Amino acid sequence: MQVGPASAHLSGRCPDAGWKDVLLKAGLRPTRRRLILSELLFARGAQHVTAEMLFAEARETGFPISSSTVYNTLNQFTQAGLLRRICLDGSRSLYDTNTSPHPHYYLHGEDILLDIPDADLLLVNVPEPLPDHEVSCVDLIIHLSRKRS
Repeated sequence: MQVGPASAHLSGRCPDAGWKDVLLKAGLRPTRRRLILSELLFARGAQHVTAEMLFAEARETGFPISSSTVYNTLNQFTQAGLLRRICLDGSRSLYDTNTSPHPHYYLHGEDILLDIPDADLLLVNVPEPLPDHEVSCVDLIIHLSRKRS
């Protein structure tokens, strides 16, 4: 999983004002750090990133930021509904900029998470939620490995 180079050197400029409106609508204060991370996350459309990938990209653009700020911002964006957190195992998470319900392929050995395009899935025999609960999300990740020859 690789994040491409940033579209511009971000250390000396303010990103597109449109991100300010997105953050405000999500109930988040549009700080400079959040605006720059918003541009890195959302300007290129749907992508899957780790905190480490976003941290590295921010640093490559010349934007001084701490890894804890990146983690905190990713968690805040997730809580606000701007990102979807996908847990691949107990210790690894990816953040999806596409928050609509959709399934994924995870390619073992290649460490790649892909959206399954135009998936028209029908989930049958989904259990009823517990009393006083409702289903908030259903994640489907199909893990794939290369066939051995």
